[in-house]
Amino acid sequence: MSIITIFLNAELFIQEAIESVFAQTYKNWELLLVDDGSTDGSTVIAHEYAKKYPEKVRYLEHEGHQNRGMSAARNLGIRNAIGEYITFLDADDVWLAQNLERQVAILYTRAEAGMVYSNTQYWYSWTGNPEDTQKEFCDEVAELTKKPNTLFKPPTLLTLFLQNGGAVPCTCSLMVRREILEVIGGFEERFRGLYEDQVFYAKVCLKAPVFVANECWAKYRRHPNSCCSITQNTEQEYEGRFFFLTWLEKHLTEQGVKDSEVWQALQEQLLPYHYPVLSKLTKRAQHFVERMSFNFKNLILMNKKQLKQIAQQTLPSPFHRWLGSQLFGEKYRPPTGMVNFGSLRRLTPISRDFGYNRGLPIDRYYIENFLERQANDVQGRVLEIGDASYTRRFGGDRVTQSDVLHVIEGNPEATIIGDLTNADHIPSDVFDCVVLTQTLHLLYNMQAALATLYRILKPGGVLLVTVPGISQVVKCEWGDDWCWALTAQSAQLLFEEKFPKTNIQVETHGNVLAAIAFLQGLAVKDLRQKELDYQDDEYQVLITVRTVKPEVAS
Repeated sequence: MSIITIFLNAELFIQEAIESVFAQTYKNWELLLVDDGSTDGSTVIAHEYAKKYPEKVRYLEHEGHQNRGMSAARNLGIRNAIGEYITFLDADDVWLAQNLERQVAILYTRAEAGMVYSNTQYWYSWTGNPEDTQKEFCDEVAELTKKPNTLFKPPTLLTLFLQNGGAVPCTCSLMVRREILEVIGGFEERFRGLYEDQVFYAKVCLKAPVFVANECWAKYRRHPNSCCSITQNTEQEYEGRFFFLTWLEKHLTEQGVKDSEVWQALQEQLLPYHYPVLSKLTKRAQHFVERMSFNFKNLILMNKKQLKQIAQQTLPSPFHRWLGSQLFGEKYRPPTGMVNFGSLRRLTPISRDFGYNRGLPIDRYYIENFLERQANDVQGRVLEIGDASYTRRFGGDRVTQSDVLHVIEGNPEATIIGDLTNADHIPSDVFDCVVLTQTLHLLYNMQAALATLYRILKPGGVLLVTVPGISQVVKCEWGDDWCWALTAQSAQLLFEEKFPKTNIQVETHGNVLAAIAFLQGLAVKDLRQKELDYQDDEYQVLITVRTVKPEVAS
């Protein structure tokens, strides 16, 4: 365990911080005292501890005893640390005795967690004299997460931090694995004095799961020279937050983060900076509401239609849209010019290979789900196009004979060579099931192909078909150009030309996000399952058809 304590003119407090380290019940630690250019007696105190306990304490400083800021000082400590775990205790904070023991235990038992943090006790002390204190407990962490003792996967915590106005836990309450620090590159040294911690948390929360513990093992000292006292409600803090938010916007883009919730939370935080007049307006509105003794519940009880009309007439479009999402639960729609395309702002797709080079293509997810639901139909003598992979996968031992149709000779799996639009050599009424995936649209004369399929099916035989809706258009191995893209309506009418209407089941699959991802060549693993499974008939990525040949010819 490596403990990094940075200090700058902390003569009043540093000894108490160091002694809280020596008081830890967990003893396998090293303490790195990093001097950020102090000019008071804190340098002497640090040297004395390093001299008295050389096996436990080391003193570090920048070349020339420079003052380079907290991030640079912490990075100097990280570069010199040898521990598997890294933790930070600033010179004006202290730990309770079980801090290291409890955090090590959590990281040891939760191997997937890259970092752990907990509640912090806010502690007011102006002189460093233990008698000159007053205590106040802060439930900030519980408010940030709502789910204490929980492991949060990326980027959930970052979204919560943004939604809570950028409030993050105290640095003295965290412990992080060394390899995570190496992955993220430590602290950002361009940030000096403001938002250094927020940047660090953002980088970690994008890369590793974080465990939030509902305990309190650290005390954060508030005094006239602490960061929160210096920057609170100042223009400097306002500008610092804008710098942080613009950095985060660029960082999310560079990291390829596409999570819609974190992007929405970021854009809502940036709104007052892009539209400063709105920021003043909201403050005035808040003041008015307070004076009139209104609260959120009172507003909800008012006529929502009237509130919408007032907002549309008096507020700029970006703000009344955001207000609607907050008051009425409407889906937030970024105004014109504020949509962030991230990695998708490009004129060429991420992949032209339907996503095969990234994993399972999105249309194949829908195809395979369709075939899995209809697996009982894949039985008896089955015909498939190109190869028999789906016949084997979904038919199993229900299949008594497997045939493969290919248009070109030389395919080792092919048992029948021919073109569905001209296949008189295929016997009639022989197949219990035909699996026709992503093939019909390659044939200009689809009606002729359907006539063949109807003829070769046994009475009661099942035809399972998939065709593209919204799709990239490519040249195919069959040698023909891509001819068609269908809709549910066109597929229904097409199949009704041969099959009874009551025997046809047409379904659509996809939504606007799935369509965009498919056109970009993304794969299934690029989206969440709920994003893939959400169905919107207005964005038909894939059309599936199950139809049955009548038992008795009409």
